[in-house]
Amino acid sequence: MMRVPVPARLRRAVRTWFDSRYISIADHRQDIRDALWEVQTLRREMATLQSEVERLRNARPAAAAPKPDPALKAKADDAHRLAQETAKALDGVLQNEVLVWQAIDELRAKLDEPGRSEEQPCA
Repeated sequence: MMRVPVPARLRRAVRTWFDSRYISIADHRQDIRDALWEVQTLRREMATLQSEVERLRNARPAAAAPKPDPALKAKADDAHRLAQETAKALDGVLQNEVLVWQAIDELRAKLDEPGRSEEQPCA
């Protein structure tokens, strides 16, 4: 390998360019911590929902009972509806987050195009 002297200004410019393109280790670690926190939060919510489902299943009237309690059935139906709505809403939130990050990546790619000057606004 051959070493070539490079002007400090050029070296600084190249390092700045690399630093702007890649995420720092500290930022990466923080992103991992945030993702872990979200996973743990979702795990707690899922555990809560599962315990609620089990409680509702155990609260069902026995098969020998001639007439089920309409209030209990309404409560179970409402819990099922809320669980379905929550799942759909969470799916929408996650899909929107993916779209936002894709848009951010596209903007970064446009800003980092070679030959593009700093003064030109991004279309």
